[in-house]
Amino acid sequence: MADAMFNRFWSDDLGELSPYVPGEQPKIDDLVKLNTNENPFGPSPRVIEAIRAAADDGLRLYPDPTSLALRECLAEYHGVTADQVFVGNGSDEVLGFLFRALFQRGRPVVFPDITYSFYPVYCRLFGIEPRMVALDEELAVDVEAMCAIDPSSVGGVILPNPNAPTGRLLSIDQVERLAAHFADCAVVIDEAYVDFGGETAIGLIDSYPNLLVTQTLSKSRSLAGLRLGFAIGDAGLIDGLARVKDSFNSYPVDRLASAGAIAAYQDEAYFEQTRRAIIAMREQLGADLEARGFEVLPSAANFLLARHSTRAGAALAASLRERRVIVRHFDRARIGDHLRITIGSEGQNGALLAALDEILAEG
Repeated sequence: MADAMFNRFWSDDLGELSPYVPGEQPKIDDLVKLNTNENPFGPSPRVIEAIRAAADDGLRLYPDPTSLALRECLAEYHGVTADQVFVGNGSDEVLGFLFRALFQRGRPVVFPDITYSFYPVYCRLFGIEPRMVALDEELAVDVEAMCAIDPSSVGGVILPNPNAPTGRLLSIDQVERLAAHFADCAVVIDEAYVDFGGETAIGLIDSYPNLLVTQTLSKSRSLAGLRLGFAIGDAGLIDGLARVKDSFNSYPVDRLASAGAIAAYQDEAYFEQTRRAIIAMREQLGADLEARGFEVLPSAANFLLARHSTRAGAALAASLRERRVIVRHFDRARIGDHLRITIGSEGQNGALLAALDEILAEG
């Protein structure tokens, strides 16, 4: 009865929305959690120190609405100018702002059919028609098929690189081809996982004013709990994002998040150490899974997408859960038998393999 009364007050189209379903955060003792692509290493000790130092009387004051210190830090790190940098509460918020600022143009937005599932959610939220292009037979983004589309017929292009949930990577030449082909609309490259094996497209932005690159501190910087993401692109694109942000929330990045993010970028040695360790563990885990009968897609991310030669993905995921090991299973065409497995610590990866050995031995 309460739900029915509440529903009466919803906006007309709210009931038609299918919200994004985040990775499960279960409360299970002794859980091996490999389902949400979190970093197995904690953040740099400098981050903790910076946040503690910022937790002072200054918290009674609003933060800088332009996040200038953080934008200058990111600009210096990536070799751009501060007016080419936009920051927000995680890259998901940045994506939401750019869908509103750059894609609401009365034409469809192009993205792969198997990709980050927030894209169709934002399309529905902002009344944008999605135009999905199927991945190729090897589950890679089909640049040829995308570039066969008449660029005047679309209002934007977005894709992760590496793609999620496949982990497959496009070369910079392929990214540049997309930016050039769709020169009259925004092309967004979502680089949430780029630090684990890809090459950023940030170096292309001065040549392509339509190109916007987004990144996050949630993955390679071990700061998923801090909620900090950013976009880098032509100053005109950044101004568009700022207009939407300032029409919604003028103070999205708080003092503690800004201090922690700056400290993370100031500890390059820690970043390199943990990043390289995850890459090495990814390669080892991939080999270990293949030895157990899995087909493992090439990955440039901090996760693997794998399917067993004889076992259904849903059944494997359920059996792993019974052993307190959580991985991500997507109940959808072409990847329904795959498991997306986050690269965990050596102990977590070992627990996963031990659980798989038990399951596979059962016949």
